[in-house]
Amino acid sequence: MIISIASGKGGTGKTMVSASLASVWERPMTAVDLDVEEPNLHIFLKPEIISEEKVYLEVPQVDESRCNLCRKCSDLCQFKAINVMGSTLLTFPEMCHACGGCMAICPEEAISWERREIGTISQGKSGRIDFLMGSLRVGEAMSPPLMRVVKTKLAKDLDRSGGDAIIDAPPGVSCPAVSAVMDSDYILLVTEPTPFGFHDFKLAVEAFTPLKKSMATVINRSGMGDEGVRKFCKERNIPILAEIPFDRDIAGAYSRGKVVADLSWELKSLFSALAGSIYERNIGGQKCAR
Repeated sequence: MIISIASGKGGTGKTMVSASLASVWERPMTAVDLDVEEPNLHIFLKPEIISEEKVYLEVPQVDESRCNLCRKCSDLCQFKAINVMGSTLLTFPEMCHACGGCMAICPEEAISWERREIGTISQGKSGRIDFLMGSLRVGEAMSPPLMRVVKTKLAKDLDRSGGDAIIDAPPGVSCPAVSAVMDSDYILLVTEPTPFGFHDFKLAVEAFTPLKKSMATVINRSGMGDEGVRKFCKERNIPILAEIPFDRDIAGAYSRGKVVADLSWELKSLFSALAGSIYERNIGGQKCAR
């Protein structure tokens, strides 16, 4: 089972929930940081990194001696990663999505592949938890290609271990966020009961609903704000599985990189109950409305 922890905006406590859920999960667990532009799950789980590997994207390389400037590749590429300007053919590797169309369509076979580094994948252990993280190279414009490689590695690891995974997804509802959650069995949306939190929570629900995944909510900083999130969840039949109190000690522990579930017996029980609810809804056959 793969559970994605997502949010409509940053700062709702998504990574806090991811770390705490992973720490109380009773089955074999892989914690995955797919927020590759700003990964920070490692700050809380503090894994021992065992291996790191660079990830490359294949991008076009043109043999200008064979190119006849027919523009077929340029006309095909909707991202303009390859383009003819006057009597010169230019490539823009940072715009390339590595679809291979330019190479397939070139009548002169003037295009071949070369590699461009886009980031790294780190693997490690945090106690009994396996850890997997993608880190996008500084200056890269696109994170989904790196995320796909991380998810491929995760799938192989889960096939081997037979365990579950918690994915700390990028915040928001853009392409990286959708890419992170689309292969999950379960989406847990973390929000806060404020006007900004509620607004972006609704955007997340609308963005992820077409994926037809089981979906539920955790309200962080409960006790502040208003009732907008709760009323919306009731109207949409989205279960609220836990409410984390608005508490100074929790905020302080988070700022120091502590796993919140380790703060007290009450919080450990809260996250253990949350883990049990997720597991029962997926494995026990009681699927969420979404």
